[in-house]
Amino acid sequence: MTTARRITRHRRVRAARKPAIGVLAAAGVAVGAWYATAGAATTTPNLAPTSTTVTLAAKFPYLSAGYNNTREWTRTTTAVAPNGTLRVAWPAADGVHVTPLTAAGKRSGADTVVKGTKEVGGLVAHNDGFALLTRVADTNKWKETAAAVVRYTNGRQTFRTKLTGTASHDTAPLLDGQLTWNGSKYGAYFVVHGAGGFADGHFGDKLSYVSAKGAKLSGGWSWGCSHNEGIALHAETTGAFTSLCFDDWRSGLFVSTGIGAPDTAPVVQREQCWAGYCGGTFPSRTGDLVKSATGRYATAFASRGAASAKKNPADTSGRGWTVKPRTSTHQVAVAFMKNRNSAPGKAVYLTSAAGTENTNVHVAPYGKDRLLVSWESMKGAKCASGTCTGTFTGTHLRLVDWNGKAQSADKVVNARITGDIAVLKDGTLTWAYAPVTPTYAKPLTGASPTTTTLKVARLKP
Repeated sequence: MTTARRITRHRRVRAARKPAIGVLAAAGVAVGAWYATAGAATTTPNLAPTSTTVTLAAKFPYLSAGYNNTREWTRTTTAVAPNGTLRVAWPAADGVHVTPLTAAGKRSGADTVVKGTKEVGGLVAHNDGFALLTRVADTNKWKETAAAVVRYTNGRQTFRTKLTGTASHDTAPLLDGQLTWNGSKYGAYFVVHGAGGFADGHFGDKLSYVSAKGAKLSGGWSWGCSHNEGIALHAETTGAFTSLCFDDWRSGLFVSTGIGAPDTAPVVQREQCWAGYCGGTFPSRTGDLVKSATGRYATAFASRGAASAKKNPADTSGRGWTVKPRTSTHQVAVAFMKNRNSAPGKAVYLTSAAGTENTNVHVAPYGKDRLLVSWESMKGAKCASGTCTGTFTGTHLRLVDWNGKAQSADKVVNARITGDIAVLKDGTLTWAYAPVTPTYAKPLTGASPTTTTLKVARLKP
């Protein structure tokens, strides 16, 4: 548990925060990176996804306004049940919809509409239903929503467990979350807003565990990375679930597993993380964390790197850091951890073109020993306050091995990736996406456009 944070506005307030110290020394803690320069594998894999179309029962607002109103995909989450069937969660005006699909990606029944909920914070598919991390109405000093895990069994709600409230002095005005399941308990990782107590008015993050019957379990923490600009979570059979966070106070990506505050968290990568700068590193502030058969982990993110990084002398707590970015545009980075508690070596960069902005970075397992990395690119990038506009130039797929070495050339595809990817038993990757071509020419103002169809993509190694 940390001492009280400084009071600052959370990242969804569009005005970017300015650093407390305006001039950075040229020297500092260098956080370098090496570039993957190896050629593609001699055998070209087929990286062309197939897709089916699913008609929706309501309008899905497929765009969201991020920092500085940057256009972001509204998250869809695809999850696979043990029997191979799929569930896709997406928000609508009447609540979060969960659409049941066959393993082939075709609708298998009517949507379950989880009434009174906002935001898809995470989804777990079960043979008899699903569990959803979402936000529900609450009574608190900020008049904000509460985080909750909602379980449906055979079409009926079996529990709705609130994870924030008056007793814990916190709310959840947004989640940016992840929900995972290890076969006996759920792990829910999400953003919280202090509503009383030591953290009143501050923003942090919370990791909660919930039993199969909806009871709150011990473990996790009530206050962690502050502010949390991005979350990743992987379920473990035993012990703490492995987690990562983008922290704007210490400024970068950290291993948050097992900690109650970021003070001693191992550093994955230093990044300039003031709100509006670090906010697009994980898509919609939710990242992918892949575990290998040998116990290593991989994550991928959009990075501007660090030309210098040092503690901020204006922060009397001794915890604040100031980072000068290495590039004005975001490049695609992959980082590897040897276990759930350790920082990796230097990140591997897959792109380097200075005038190209890269966003919406995902990583997923591809077969036994490779990783699929995806991202969207835009040329002619014009950047201000850490966010960029430009001309969309494609959704890219590339295979790398567990050292970051290229195993294929880039493949530009029409299948967008707008949320979490599910992995079937045979290794097939599947995800649901809005069938539209992105535009990043200008910020999103006003209401989101909507769609009444989703595409369900499949890519088999």
